[in-house]
Amino acid sequence: MSGDDPFAGLRREYADRGLTEDDLDQDPVAMFRRWYDEAREGGIHEPNAMVLATASADGRPSSRMVLLKGHDAAGFVFYTNRRSRKGEELAANPRCALLFPWHPLERQVRVEGSAVPLGADEVAAYFSARPRGSRLGAHASHQSRPVADRAELQAAYDAAEARFEGGEVPVPEEWGGYRVVPDALEFWQGRPGRMHDRLVYRRGGGTPDSPWVTQRLAP
Repeated sequence: MSGDDPFAGLRREYADRGLTEDDLDQDPVAMFRRWYDEAREGGIHEPNAMVLATASADGRPSSRMVLLKGHDAAGFVFYTNRRSRKGEELAANPRCALLFPWHPLERQVRVEGSAVPLGADEVAAYFSARPRGSRLGAHASHQSRPVADRAELQAAYDAAEARFEGGEVPVPEEWGGYRVVPDALEFWQGRPGRMHDRLVYRRGGGTPDSPWVTQRLAP
C-alpha cells in the first residue's frame, strides 16, 4: 500500500460501551426508540437522518439520505416525491433498507423491510404541517428529473409562489410517503479490537405476525 494513501491512517479504536443480549428490549421498536432518544440527547445532528437503499426491478441499487418522520410498531415513515428515482424503484420493488449512522456514539442501526405507500389522509396531514417554503418547493421540483440550470429551478419556484399566493398550498399529485415495515433490525455497537457487538432481531416464523427472535452476529 502506498505511503501517501489518504485512507491508510483512518483508523480509530472503539471503546466507549458495549451491547449485550441483556441490554436488548423484547420489542425492537422500543429498542430503537431508546437508542434514538440517546442519539438526540447526545447532540447528534439530525438523528433522524437515515440512508435509504432501494433497488430497481433488475437489481440495480441506489441510496440516498432521507429524514425519518415517524416510527411505531407498524414501521418507519418518510416522505418524498413518488416519481423520483426512489419512488419509481419502490413501486417496482418495495424491498428496501435503512441505515442510521450515529458515528459519535459509535452506533448504527440497520433496518430491512418493505415500503408500503401511506394513505392520502396521512400524507395530507403531514404536508400541511410543513413550512410553506417546503410545500412550494414540492410543487416546483420534479425530483430526480434533469433541469437545465439553477435558473430553471428558481423560475419553477417563483411560478409556484405566484400560483398559490394568498392561499393554501395543496399536496402535489406526485408527492407522498411510505412506511417501511421491518422484518429485521440490527443494532451495532463499536468495541475495541474491531470486536464490535452486532445484535439482530428477525421475525422467527418469517411472517409479519411472527414473534421477534434475536441473534448475535460476528463483526
